[in-house]
Formats: sequence, structure tokens, C-alpha cells
Amino acid sequence: MSDTVDYIIVGAGSAGCVMANRLSASGAHTVCLLEAGPPDRYPWIHIPIGYGKTMFHRVVNWGYYTDPDPNMLGRRIYWPRGRTLGGSSAINGLIYIRGQRQDYDAWEAAGNPGWSWDDCLPYFRKLECNDLGPGPTRGTGGPLNATSIKTRHPLVEALIEAAGRLGIPRVDDFNTGEQEGVGYYQLTTRNGRRCSTAVAYLHPVRSRANLRVETGAHAMAVLFEGRRACGVRYRQGGAVRTLRARREVVLCAGALQSPQLLQLSGVGPAGLLRRHGIGVVRDLPGVGENLQDHLQIRLIYETTRPITTNDQLRSLAGRIGMGLQWLLFRGGPLAVGINQGGLFCRVDPASATPDTQFHFATLSADMAGGAVHPFSGCTYSVCQLRPGSRGYVRLRSADPFEPPSMQPNYLSTEADRRMAVAAVKYARRVAATEPLAGLMKREFRPGPEVRTDDEILHFCREYGATIFHPSGTAKMGPASDPLSVVDHRLRVHGVAGLRVVDCSVMPTLVSGNTNVPVVMMAERAAEFVLQDLQAQRRPQAVLQAA
Repeated sequence: MSDTVDYIIVGAGSAGCVMANRLSASGAHTVCLLEAGPPDRYPWIHIPIGYGKTMFHRVVNWGYYTDPDPNMLGRRIYWPRGRTLGGSSAINGLIYIRGQRQDYDAWEAAGNPGWSWDDCLPYFRKLECNDLGPGPTRGTGGPLNATSIKTRHPLVEALIEAAGRLGIPRVDDFNTGEQEGVGYYQLTTRNGRRCSTAVAYLHPVRSRANLRVETGAHAMAVLFEGRRACGVRYRQGGAVRTLRARREVVLCAGALQSPQLLQLSGVGPAGLLRRHGIGVVRDLPGVGENLQDHLQIRLIYETTRPITTNDQLRSLAGRIGMGLQWLLFRGGPLAVGINQGGLFCRVDPASATPDTQFHFATLSADMAGGAVHPFSGCTYSVCQLRPGSRGYVRLRSADPFEPPSMQPNYLSTEADRRMAVAAVKYARRVAATEPLAGLMKREFRPGPEVRTDDEILHFCREYGATIFHPSGTAKMGPASDPLSVVDHRLRVHGVAGLRVVDCSVMPTLVSGNTNVPVVMMAERAAEFVLQDLQAQRRPQAVLQAA
């Protein structure tokens, strides 16, 4: 390939790998995928429990920290982000969740035609290979696996039964659009190995002559001719290179780096750009604003029996046993990852649909991905599904290699604070319900001394952390919305030849984990690109025929 291609895709993550596959499928278009990180050869990427090994890895993880958050006692929160082929889908917790019907219907109601649940469902079905079999909402022939956890764990079984006594039904499928229930999560795994978007979409098509994949290629700026995106400047191996695009540049760098790259390229709030000496291509005040994330609040319990993953990891015999289970049968804890049990419930009686998500893990540690505790432990992680708090992502300087300022503003609304306290109370209620109560020896964190609402809220501020779902920083919406950045076909307002396809375009967070919704959005976006190309060619064909 030359230094000019039809389509440049920046970021080989949950969206970028999908876009590269679909745009190169016909063979009619040349496509270049730029990824700042290395190939996904690190072995722990592909072993589901390796999530703990990649959480702080300096090569395959950007390892960001937020600015000090005044709502979180001035703490800087660690934000891991994938930096390899597959992006964050190569280092995430593997949980397969779409969200609720109402999430997508709200997107359409906010001025984004074609984004209702009914519009998105065919693409959810297209992308998935679900081991539950075909159904009205399930697909079985897609590239991305949705795999059920087959092994039953006594702690998860006790959680399911306890929740049942509180009126929460057991479910096998959280992805029908109606989430309320408790059960085992499905995971993005295939035969006991992680099924990232690189595994599902990119590696099977790497041999296509019209697809070029560049790793170690850090995008520095989108290049413009007037207000048309015409290429990308990037650094690779110490050299600065330029790649030109005949048709479009597609940013799939994620909710932190896509807005940073837009701002570096002159698309964003004019005042911010001028302060950093960047020429304004398009004044878009919403670039980097509207940042949303799910705040994870983790309750930790010591159990009465040595049946946790802590126990297996602490002994040599346990570790050998886990390794043999995976090597011989592609099973056991190594094939499952961290969180097995899921629960979607309403902790606010006024909520019409589930407002809180549980991630239940049969292990415990001081933080996600950290060393396990020296006791038999389990973790109840709770998060508010639709937070009202909003933050931002903004340049610190014009240096493309300096991380941006990231301010989540967690718990900055009264409603979010009230929901956090209610979620902790509900988690305690579940833990105190039999048969789960009989397996709980003591509450390690926050501890029985934390009782009042003010004490619980302080605990949430002191220990709350990301559950890795930053979104919304290049929101989709009509041009009349002063904070919208892309239209309903994900084209950046006011410029040509530039789209954004990743979590940043979500107007509001989906009710759950974000990986699968982004894959769905990329499937749709690839169709938009090809449809728009056909629409451009049609008038030319008519003129030629005349």
C-alpha cells in the first residue's frame, strides 16, 4: 500500500477492529488501522483471569489517572485503558452486557433517529455467537462469542437464592432488553480463551491485501484541508509519518483519546484550543464535555468456608490445580476471570427499571486486579447504572504524548450520592439473607462500624473507583444541541470526512458494561460509511449516464 488509503481508522479497540474488518471486506477499499500499542502477543491477554496481570501492565495498558476529584476526597482515580490490538476488549473483565431497551430508546428520543432498541437489535444479533442458542433477541453466527459460565459456584448459587428471597428472579440471559434478575454473567470467551475484538474481527482477516495494520503508531493529529479531514499524522518507531485518506478518517480511540485527538487537531472548544496555541478548524464546545462513568463501590466479606479463589491462589497446590484445569480442559477459574455473578435490581423505589448492577466475585483484593487478601474472601461490587454526574476531558498542552486532564466529578449530584448509599445498603441486605448469610463470616469493608448514611457516603468517597466505562465525551446529537459533537450517523458536525466511533459518542451511558454496545455501534457505523459512499457515487453515475 502507498501512503494514501481510502479509510484511516485510529485505534484498534472494541470499535476499530470491527471497522477494519467490515470496511475491508469487499476488497474494493484500502484500509489502514493505526494502533499506538503493540500486537496482542502478551500471553495473559488471552487467559481470562489474566485481567489481573494486565490491569497495571506498562506496555498493554495506558495506566491513566484522573485529576484529583473534589467529590472523592481529592483522590486521583486509576483508569486503565487498553493499549494493544483489541484495545480495552483485550484487558477488560469480559462481561457480555448490552444494556436496557430504554437506554437506546432514550438516545433516539434525544434527537438521534435510528438508535432505538428495535433499530439496534439486528446488529446485536449480527455480532454475536451465543451459546444459549437462537432466539428473538439472540444471534448465533456472529464473530463475538457470548459464553455462559457452566461451572456452578456455591457462593454464586447462594447469592442467587438470597436475591430470590428478596424478589429478584433467576435469569440466564441479561441481554433481552429487560435486565432485572440475578444469575451468572455471560463472557466474551471462546474455548476458555478471551475473545477480544482483535480475536473476533481482526486476526481472521489480517491477510487481506487491502488491509494494513500498523502497531506502535501513536496518532498525533488529524490533518485537514479546509474543513475536510484528509489524513493523520502519527509517530512510529521514533519517526513522524503522514498517512492520507481519500475518503474518511474514523476515530476509534476511546472516550479519553478521541476527544483529545479532536482537540489536538483543532476541533473542540475554541477558547481551550487557543490557550494551547492550536488553530481552530471547527469550534465545537462539546468535545471533551459530558464525561460519564460508572462508579464502582466494592464491599468485601470474609467467608466461613475456604471456597474462594483467594484460597486457590494462595497455595501452590491450588495454583497448580487451576493451571491444570485450564491447560487440560480450558476450564476452572482461569477460564472465567474475576466476576461470575450478576444482579440487576432497583434500589430506588421510584425507578421504573433496574438502576443498580452487582458484579459478584469469588475473590477479594484491595482494588480490582490487586493481590488477593490473606483470607477467604468475596466481593460485592455495586454501581449506579445511570449516573447524573458529568465531568470532562481537556488538553493539558499541545503535546500529543501528554495525557489529557480527566475529571470525572463522581458523586457530584445529590441523586448520585443518595443512590450510592442505597446500593451499599442493598448489598448488605443481600449478604444478610440466607443462604448467603451463612457463608459470610464478617464484613471486611466497609466494616460494621460504618452504619449511618454519612458514614456510608464517606466510605463511597474514600474507596469508590471506576468500573472502566468512561463515555460521552463526543456525544451524538442534533446540531441544535450545543454539546453534541457527531450526528446520528456519527459524522463530526461542521467538518467533512471525519467520524467518531467508540464510547465517546454515547449521549448517555448504557445500563451496564460498555464493550458489546460499542461493537454494535461499530457494526452500524461501518454500514453508514459504505452507505454514504454509495450515496455520493449515485449522482455521479446519473450524470455519467446522461
